[in-house]
Amino acid sequence: MRNLRARYTRDRLILIVVIIGTILAALPLTLVLGYALVNGFSSLNWDFLTQGPKPPGELGGGMAPAIVGTLIITGAGLLMATPFGIGAGILLAEYPDNKLNPTLRLLSDTLNGMPAILKGLLAYVLVVKAQGSFSGLSGALAMAFIMIPIIAKTTESVLKLVPWNIREAGLALGLPRWRVIMSLVLPAARAGVVTGLLLATARAAGEAAPLIFTAFGNSLLTYNLLQPMDALPLRLYAYAISPYEDWHRQAWAAALVLLALIVLTSLVARWVARGR
Repeated sequence: MRNLRARYTRDRLILIVVIIGTILAALPLTLVLGYALVNGFSSLNWDFLTQGPKPPGELGGGMAPAIVGTLIITGAGLLMATPFGIGAGILLAEYPDNKLNPTLRLLSDTLNGMPAILKGLLAYVLVVKAQGSFSGLSGALAMAFIMIPIIAKTTESVLKLVPWNIREAGLALGLPRWRVIMSLVLPAARAGVVTGLLLATARAAGEAAPLIFTAFGNSLLTYNLLQPMDALPLRLYAYAISPYEDWHRQAWAAALVLLALIVLTSLVARWVARGR
């Protein structure tokens, strides 16, 4: 009876420690979100979502070019990163003895650990220098560099969870290995792969440093990836370091919009993961 009581006490103590740790971990995020709501909610209106920025010193204006640019740059980056990330994940998971795997894993880990600003500099050298101007395309390439290792790692992990019986059944029917992977293995891991794509998108969408050297920013609304393009992280950074109080409020509102986009993407990823 005494041992049972002691075990019950330890269980309760550990539960309390876990709850306290969870609260402490969530407290900074809650404070940041609350501070952003207090300072930026007043600037959230229809004009903020549909108009472009006003000249320095003028009140009002909005973030329409930045919102549209964020969606275009992030979407284009995802289109670039998806085939490379999924392909690398397939090679690592389905062909573990391939001679390229050690090098591929090293490159993936290095790219994943590289600071985002260095990925922006890499995109600057590859696209901006060659093109002769800043562009949304170079920003999308920088986003792709951020997404590729995340997609590759997630794809590799979820493919390894697919039972080998599925592969053996396809091979027993005489299907080639690539057809087994494309028609049986990938569909079985579809929810996990999509989750990885969404998480990579959410991870890249909030990066400002790579876009400073690539997309550069544009106060005018443009859909042309070959021209400089605005993005929420860029506009937020520019407004945050400005001397204008109204721009500071709009920066907080931009942070709220960006946070909402990232949270929405994360929630969709969790919903897809639960639907497996």
